[in-house]
Amino acid sequence: MMYSVVVGLVVSCFLFLYVRFPYFIPDFIFVLKTFNVGIQVSRFGRRTPCYTILERFADAVRSHPEKRFIVFEGECYSYRDADRISNRVANALREHARVRSGQIVALFHGNAPQYVWTWLALAKLGCTVALLNTNIRSRSLLHCCDCCCATALITDADLAPAVAEVLPSLRERGVSVFLLSDGCETDGVVNLSAAVSGASEEAPPLSLRRDISIRSPALYIYTSGTTGLPKAAVINHHRLWMMSFLQRISGVSSRDVIYICLPLYHSAGILAGLTGAIERGITVVLRRKFSASRFWDDCREHEVTVIQYIGEVMRYLCNTPKRDNDRDHRVRLALGNGIRADTWEEFLRRFGNVNICECYGATEGNIGFVNNTGKIGSVGRVSAIHKMLVPFAFIKFDPETQEPVRDSAGLCVEVTPGETGLLVAKINKIAPFSGYAKNPAQTEKKKLRNVFKKGDLYFNTGDLMLADRDGFLYFQDRIGDTFRWKGENVATTEVSEILLMLDSIEAANVYGVKVSGHEGRVGMAALKLADGMEFDGSATYEHVKNLLPAYARPHFIRIQDELDVTGTFKQVKGQLVQEGFDPNVIQNKLFFLDESKQAFVPMTEEIYSLILNGHMRL
Repeated sequence: MMYSVVVGLVVSCFLFLYVRFPYFIPDFIFVLKTFNVGIQVSRFGRRTPCYTILERFADAVRSHPEKRFIVFEGECYSYRDADRISNRVANALREHARVRSGQIVALFHGNAPQYVWTWLALAKLGCTVALLNTNIRSRSLLHCCDCCCATALITDADLAPAVAEVLPSLRERGVSVFLLSDGCETDGVVNLSAAVSGASEEAPPLSLRRDISIRSPALYIYTSGTTGLPKAAVINHHRLWMMSFLQRISGVSSRDVIYICLPLYHSAGILAGLTGAIERGITVVLRRKFSASRFWDDCREHEVTVIQYIGEVMRYLCNTPKRDNDRDHRVRLALGNGIRADTWEEFLRRFGNVNICECYGATEGNIGFVNNTGKIGSVGRVSAIHKMLVPFAFIKFDPETQEPVRDSAGLCVEVTPGETGLLVAKINKIAPFSGYAKNPAQTEKKKLRNVFKKGDLYFNTGDLMLADRDGFLYFQDRIGDTFRWKGENVATTEVSEILLMLDSIEAANVYGVKVSGHEGRVGMAALKLADGMEFDGSATYEHVKNLLPAYARPHFIRIQDELDVTGTFKQVKGQLVQEGFDPNVIQNKLFFLDESKQAFVPMTEEIYSLILNGHMRL
C-alpha cells in the first residue's frame, strides 16, 4: 500500500513538473552533461603533465589503433596511421626545420589529411599553432604572422604562390617558410616532403610538453571582429576542451561518423569538428571544401551519421534540385549555427527527421548556448543554473550611439522578456576571456565595465538577442562595424581601407545589406569620389579582386556627394542599410559587381529583380 502511494506521489510530481515546466527534463539532463564536462576539464588541468586533446588522441590510438580516423578522397587513414605519420612530420620539423618547444608556427593550408598530421605534429613538439584563413593575402597574411609572433609558416602547394608574394617581407620578420607537398618547388620555400618520408616514426619525447598547463595557448584562431585586420583569438587548452566536448553534449557517440566540409582554420571545423571527433574517438570524413552537389552522395557512401553546418550550408542543400533519394541517408544529427527558421523547416521537410542542434558562441567569447530541445529558430535556452555559473544578461542598446543604454547611476539596463537586447557575460574564473594576441586595445574594447554595479566586468558579445517568455533565445543581429557573409565575418574598416587606396575615392562607408533568400548580409559601399574624378567600374573591380577575399568584396556601390557623419564624426550607416540596393529607392548612382563582365556595372531594375528572385548569383 505504502509502495503504491510513494509511486503515485513520484509520478504526480513528474507530471506536475512536466505540465508546469515542460522543458525541465531536457534542461536537467543538459545541465548534468555540462556539469560533468566542467568536472572533467578541471581534472585534466590538475594532472601532471596537463591532459590535452593530444593525450586523448594517444589514448584513442592505444584503444582502437585500426579504427578509421580520416577518410579523404578515396584514401583511408587509421588512428595508428595518423599517429605514425604525424610522428614523422614532427621529427622532420624538429631535425630539419629546427622547430622547438614553445615556438609559434603558422599553418596556412587547405583542408587535407596533411593539415591534421601537421597540427598533431606541432602539438607533439609543444608548439602553439596559428591557424591562418586560406583566403587572406598580402598585408593580411603578414599581419596574421606578426600578431601571433610566428617564427615559422607551413603551407601547401596551392597556397605557396600567395606566400611567395610576401616572402621577402616574411624573411625580414624572421619567419621561415616550409612546404610539405611533393612536386612543388618555390624559391625561398624549404620543401620538407622528402625529409618527412625518411623521418623516424618514433614519438617525440614527452619532455617537450612538460611545461604545458591547462591555461597555456594551444591555438590562435583569427576573427575579423569589428576592426580592420584579423585578430588572433587565444584558444588555451581549457577552452579547446570545452569546445571539443560540444559533440558529447549533443549526443555524439563513439559509433558515429562525422562529415567535415567546413575549413579547419575555422573554430567550427577544428574545434567543434576535428578535436570533438578525437574526444569521441570517431571517424572523420573530410572534404577540401563544401559541395552541395556531392554532399548527400558522400554521406551515403561513407555512412555518415553526423554533419556540421553553418546557415549557408543548409540553405545551399535546400536549394539543390530535389531527388527521389533525398531521405536515403543515415544522418541523424546536424551540429552547427546560423540556420534560419524557414531553412530549418524546409530541411526537415525535405531530408527527414534529422536532429538539428543549433548552437551559439564566438571563437573568443566566454558564453555559449546549445538548443537541446530542437525548438526551430532558437539558438538555446536561458537556464537558471547556467546563469548562476556564468552570469549573463541582455541589456538595452542604442543603435544610434552604438553604446549600451545607461541609467542615471551610469549602469546598464536589462531588457524585458520578448525585447531585443545586447548579450553580455560576466568575466570570471569559470568564464574567462583570454583576449587577442598582441592586441590589448581590441581586447579591452570587448570588455564592458560598470554593467550592474561599479567595478564589475563583462564580455561584450556584440550580438543582439531576444529571449522569449519560455526562455528560448533567438539571434537578432550583429552590432558594430562588421557583418557576416558566406559564413565569414567581414570587417568594414578593412574593406574601407582597401577602397581608399584608389586615387579616385575620397571617402568610403562600408556596411552589410540583407538580400532575400540569403543568410547574413552582403557587402555594400557608399563612396564619395575625389574632386573631378569619375567612378571606374573595371579598375575598382580589379582592385578589390586582387586585395580582398571573395566574401569581403562589396557587391554594390553607391556614389554620394557627401557621406553622413555624427557629431563625433562617426559614419552613419543606419539609413544606408535600410535603403539597401533598391534602385527604385536610391537616387544616387548605383553599381553592381558583375563577375561575368569583371566590372562594377550600373545597377538596373532588371538586375535588382533577378537578384531578388534568386536568378543572379551573389
